[in-house]
Amino acid sequence: MAKGYWVAHVDVDDMERYKDYIAANAAPFAEYGAKFLVRGGERVEKEGQARARTVVIEFPSYEQALACYDSEQYQKAKAYRDPVAMGDLVIIQGYDG
Repeated sequence: MAKGYWVAHVDVDDMERYKDYIAANAAPFAEYGAKFLVRGGERVEKEGQARARTVVIEFPSYEQALACYDSEQYQKAKAYRDPVAMGDLVIIQGYDG
């Protein structure tokens, strides 16, 4: 079974308020087996444009990645993020070649 990934690029306008989102997403991420592979960090933009923050989260399966996003708990956490950050999020199935 292929793993699932969230790949997000985010601009945070208010880091203090964004911390409420980080605290609130911990429970659904734990429930759905999320593992942070990239959470900000040093980077170099070689091509194109990107937002200030890049996040990659691995889930045990693509289905778990989708279910986490759609869960009531995550949607409540997301409500903290929406007013203080702009982002792009792709949920993608990993290569199981």
